[in-house]
Amino acid sequence: MSGFPGFPKETFAFLSGITDHNEKIWFDANRPLYEAGYVAPGKAFVTEIGPKIRALSPDVQFDPKINGSISRINRDVRFSKDKRPYKSHLALWFWHGEKRSWDLPGFYVDVGVERVFLGVGMYQFDKETLDTYRQSVIHPRSGKALLAAVEAVKSKGDYQIGQKTRKLMPRGFEAPADRVEYLLYEGITVGMELPSSVATEPGFADLCMTHFTNAWPLAKWLIEEVAT
Repeated sequence: MSGFPGFPKETFAFLSGITDHNEKIWFDANRPLYEAGYVAPGKAFVTEIGPKIRALSPDVQFDPKINGSISRINRDVRFSKDKRPYKSHLALWFWHGEKRSWDLPGFYVDVGVERVFLGVGMYQFDKETLDTYRQSVIHPRSGKALLAAVEAVKSKGDYQIGQKTRKLMPRGFEAPADRVEYLLYEGITVGMELPSSVATEPGFADLCMTHFTNAWPLAKWLIEEVAT
């Protein structure tokens, strides 16, 4: 059993509060609740699960601090029509590569008021990575390996495979019928949505590791065939 006791009631009290009162006045007045419900349990969770993820993927990186594995509560509103200053969820990120970024495969935990989302993979490829991904889809060896990885993941549960964002095939790319749909993807992830109550349980870190392990074949394919 994991040593992490689960996210405390303060976590959901803070997330509920910031959802209903997304303003600086409320945040400043409830900073102790932010520390007790967001920062402290976030650090404890990362400290607990980080080494477990590294045992699965030795090159994964994690840092139990804000703007490390724990995302900042502040939203970047510079280019957004939504000007709410704060996020209403707790996002945790475990990445590959020397620098913290979304440009390589990683493991993601999102704790919200009503649901928890677990994700593995790469949400959106940059231009160069997208071309490498497409070449890997159409190549006989790596394309078949992709199908095997997806099948291995699906055999473990009802996982969501995303992100199929295109409606038309990209020009210049063709693939056999059994994998042609993957040319419509501009990022590829494995996702699982669960009720938020699971995050309060002592076995939450172990539950996350079960899903990360189940999703690992696709992340491993990305590391070997795309993000090299």
